[in-house]
Amino acid sequence: MTQTGEEKTLRDVPVGGSAVVRRLTGDGAVKRRIMDMGITKGTDVYVRKVAPLGDPIEVTVRGFELSLRKDEAQNVLVS
Repeated sequence: MTQTGEEKTLRDVPVGGSAVVRRLTGDGAVKRRIMDMGITKGTDVYVRKVAPLGDPIEVTVRGFELSLRKDEAQNVLVS
């Protein structure tokens, strides 16, 4: 998917930054897995840290920590 100037993904949020989930993209299995982890529309997400080589990223969602690969984070549109 090509980003427009105003679309920002979870992958773009810097360490220590927060964002609100606006929309999920991706095919059924990937989208379902992200939703099963608690990342749904309107959820606040805080980026805690990024692994030394840049993948995965660790986020806090609904009071618990998750690790997401960058390709998964690319499917989470935020504001």
